[in-house]
Amino acid sequence: VQLQASGGGLVQPGGFLRLSCVASGFTWDYYSIGWFRQAPGKEREGVSCMSSSDGSTYDADSVKGRFTFSRDRARKTVYLQMNSLKPEDTAVYYCAAYASCNGPPLGWGQGTLVTVSS
Repeated sequence: VQLQASGGGLVQPGGFLRLSCVASGFTWDYYSIGWFRQAPGKEREGVSCMSSSDGSTYDADSVKGRFTFSRDRARKTVYLQMNSLKPEDTAVYYCAAYASCNGPPLGWGQGTLVTVSS
């Protein structure tokens, strides 16, 4: 399984970005897929996850109402639309595979850096 994330960059507070993740060799019906982030000096934080069982998405409280997870199975791609960005959203974002959305990531690809700053 290869998970290739892209779309990060520098954005002002209140701005938006859309992250993309191409999942090669990914079995959609077996693994859940999602995003976690890690800021310098901080622990890894789960951001959003889509369950393999029913497609339900689970978002961290810190991003609810601002971030939206979606997928395009035909393109083997998932997206994280991030709106109303805050400086505290600054982190490296990773696309990851999970056995279930309430567990730790099983594997992830290279992250993409999101910097929210004026």
